[in-house]
Formats: sequence, structure tokens, C-alpha cells
Amino acid sequence: MPIANDELVRKAIVASPLATLLGTETLEVAPDRIRVALPYRPEVTTVGDLVHGGAISALIDIAATAAFWTGADLARNPRGTTIGFTVNFIAAARGEDLVADARVVRRGRSISVGEVIVTAAGSEVARAMVTYKLDHDA
Repeated sequence: MPIANDELVRKAIVASPLATLLGTETLEVAPDRIRVALPYRPEVTTVGDLVHGGAISALIDIAATAAFWTGADLARNPRGTTIGFTVNFIAAARGEDLVADARVVRRGRSISVGEVIVTAAGSEVARAMVTYKLDHDA
């Protein structure tokens, strides 16, 4: 079932200029949740086939932002920005596509918190907590 902000999430966030440069793709959108893929390619590596932590961090931010925007009231002219996140890298991602599963943990009036789990071939690569500010006009 498509949600009201599905097009915004897919075309403006997961297909933003940076996201397009990275090659991210929307896999699934639901209220307060999204799954975003980062297909493996040499341009997102650091040494050999090791995916760069910066590319993984960007994937986390893109996925979390999209999850928060699934609940934005577009009629109220929202504006948003990531105000912080902590990422723990759990295992190396080598030569494999990544999937970020982002979900809103708590949605406040303007500040919300989300969690993003990044996997490669079903194994956890990174886990992050993201804090996001989404303001709406009164």
C-alpha cells in the first residue's frame, strides 16, 4: 500500500544528488520504515573490495532521513535535517551489496530518533541511532 510521501521519499531523498552518486535504490517504503540498497561497485570502496565507512554512513543518513519523511505532513511545509547519529561498524563489507533497514523508534513533535541496521548478504555490517529534526509550519 503506497503512503502519501512515497514519491517524495523515492525521488527527492533516495534519488537526491548524493544518493544518485552513490547509486542507492529504494527497496521498500512503509510508514516510519524504509529499506534502501547500496549496490556494490568499486567507486564506494577504500582498499580492494572493502566498502568505505563513509559510503556506509551516507547510506545510513539517506535511509534514516527517508524513514523520518514518511511521516511528514507535506501540507504544513516541513523542513528537516539530521542533527546527529552514532554508528557502530560491526563487520567489514567486502564486494557485496548493502541494505539499510531504517525505522523510526520515536517520533516527537520536532525531534525524532531512528535506528538503521545495515546488512550485506544477510549479515550485519553496521548499526546506527539517528536523531532528526523535522519542523512543520504552525
